Amino acid sequence: MEIYRALQARGVQPRVATHGGTYEALLQRAGIPYDIVGPRMDAERSARFVRSAVGLGNVRQSMYGDDELRTYVEAEASYFDQHGIRVAVTGFLLTTLLSSRLAGARVVTDHGSWVPPVYERGLLPAPIRPPWRVLRPMPARFNRWLSNAVVPRTRFYCSGFNRVAASVGVERVPSLASLVLGDLALVTDLPEVLGVPAMEMERWDPAGRRAYRAGTRLRYVGPIYARLDVPLPDRVASFLDRPGPVVYLAITSARPTIIRAVVRALVRLDVRVLVATTVHSLNDLASDRVMVEGVLPSHVVMPRVDLAITAGGQGSVQTAMASGTPVLGVPLQPEQDLNVVLLERQGAARRINPRTVGTGRLIRIVREMLTDDSYRRAAERVQRLYAAVDGPGNAADVIMELAAEMDGSAVSDASRGR
Repeated sequence: MEIYRALQARGVQPRVATHGGTYEALLQRAGIPYDIVGPRMDAERSARFVRSAVGLGNVRQSMYGDDELRTYVEAEASYFDQHGIRVAVTGFLLTTLLSSRLAGARVVTDHGSWVPPVYERGLLPAPIRPPWRVLRPMPARFNRWLSNAVVPRTRFYCSGFNRVAASVGVERVPSLASLVLGDLALVTDLPEVLGVPAMEMERWDPAGRRAYRAGTRLRYVGPIYARLDVPLPDRVASFLDRPGPVVYLAITSARPTIIRAVVRALVRLDVRVLVATTVHSLNDLASDRVMVEGVLPSHVVMPRVDLAITAGGQGSVQTAMASGTPVLGVPLQPEQDLNVVLLERQGAARRINPRTVGTGRLIRIVREMLTDDSYRRAAERVQRLYAAVDGPGNAADVIMELAAEMDGSAVSDASRGR
């Protein structure tokens, strides 16, 4: 939605397509016209997708059944052909990796910062929750090395995509690393935070690396996070205005047992807790000090709270940093581990194992982060860095450059009789 608005501001009118699902109503509220492509996802299917996603679900599956995946790929390719779409921009709609090839289009992704120069430099942290029991007692140094080494060397989650790629006659996805990269991957952070110089990022080339599709490019654009066109309910505003510290709990992709454990721990402290939910029903947690709400405009909430507890998705941590609000991360998958650790290195965040959120450890960390002002000062330093960069605008410019390249290529091909 942020990139859509930035493109509009530059005189481009994008088409918006979706499979539907949990957040479809946000497009309606924002007045953004859109098309449903392929079978519409309902709430139950959306919840299953989250449970099976990269880092959460079994690595031997691909988040879709083969028939479902093929249906979406063919529907998207038909849509691209019908509307003359040469460039598709997506967050985590992995079906576009195949449908764009089928339609002769290019795909731009803005997943975040989990990109090759990061793990080629060894910057991925050891996961706070190793995926296999055998790794849990291993030294952190070994698990960190393994995290950085395994990404381009494994085909986790790729099997279904490759079966469907073969059936429709398009290029396979060679690795997990390639699964999360478009033809152009927008790196939605800053060199000062990520730790990779801009020149190194933009000179990265997949040539000679079998783990990647040819032609993949990387470009820094800066932070992109949602500014949802959703009003802050009066009852929430009143809750936030009451005296005393407030913790914003927004782990919307976690199992409800994790959220419940965090709330049970937090109510032992003298804080109020605002809980954001999406697919889970958690209204029974509500009390005088705990408010449970649905989708909230986090960019409005974050500046008014003292601490944000999130799973560590880049959108939530960047919203917190743009608000100068410290983060306690509860990472559920590797990309979230990275996002939280990047802020830990800045002094603006901490992370905790999901398995220990119901223990005294969470209480001790929250108490420390609420009383030690260094976390807030560090978050405000990052806030100043983010404020100087127009992430959506930079993304729009890069996308328009790619579209112009594609148009030029089409003209060149036509002049050659191709």
